[in-house]
Amino acid sequence: MAQDGPRLHAHWIAADGRAGHEGVADAIFPYWSFTKTAIAVGALKLVEAGALALDAPLAGDRFSLRQVLAHTAGLPDYFTLPEYVQAVARGDAAWPRDVLLERALAQGRLFAPGEGWAYSNVGYLLVRAQIEAATGMSLGDALTELLFAPLGLGSITLAETPAQFAPVHWTAAQRYDPGWVYHGCLTGTAADAARLLHALMGGAVLLPDTLAQMRAAHPLGGAIAGRPWTRCGYGLGLMAGTMAGAGAAEGHSGGGPFSVNAVYHFPDLPVPVTVACFAQGTDEGVTEYAAVEMAQGCQVDL
Repeated sequence: MAQDGPRLHAHWIAADGRAGHEGVADAIFPYWSFTKTAIAVGALKLVEAGALALDAPLAGDRFSLRQVLAHTAGLPDYFTLPEYVQAVARGDAAWPRDVLLERALAQGRLFAPGEGWAYSNVGYLLVRAQIEAATGMSLGDALTELLFAPLGLGSITLAETPAQFAPVHWTAAQRYDPGWVYHGCLTGTAADAARLLHALMGGAVLLPDTLAQMRAAHPLGGAIAGRPWTRCGYGLGLMAGTMAGAGAAEGHSGGGPFSVNAVYHFPDLPVPVTVACFAQGTDEGVTEYAAVEMAQGCQVDL
């Protein structure tokens, strides 16, 4: 049953094999936009297999899979729709996918493909459709086969209904329909989130050239008030840049109506480390700062 308990829950894995945990080890959390990293990896695995093309225009449009993954396709977002925000706040059931797409795309394209950058959940909804079409599976089944099962990440599942969201640790989850996250919302433990990113950054998931392309970040600017970022960028499903006190950081932050998370790999530290932090609230900076602090703290034992 969902519960509140400690505000922060986290897991870290160091390159030398050490690991540590804070909070409830087996608690289930929504991954929110860290789901984008898993979706991007799944799509890139299919590119490696020849089932998807990274740079060819998607059917019926001018932008490519690479541009959608990098948020450079010019697509609008649905968080900018007042009626979306109001419906989520009321606790309504999620709209049908086609209704969401019609309302979101009616806002118009923001720029020509490749000529700007704008974060778009709509884009990752389209990537989900590409994965499902290429595999003939649901997104959850496809990611399990491509990623979670081979890596032994047994806690991670795709929550698509309120009943499937019920195991989430916090009581506020009982009032939320995960269908509002149209690209999909993975849930799982902090440990499995850290293991997924650690395996990815350690070269155990993608071919070296594919991983290098995923990590190549579009520069977005400098420091962000209230957050540890000193330089920001975005790769293919990866937030990337530098954080004060930790140097380079690659991973993804995420947030929903009642919780936030930060899952990052810090390769510049004396011993590289991957950290996954989850907390109540709506301030992603809380978990980002916690991830930096935990990454620094696990260096003390060296």
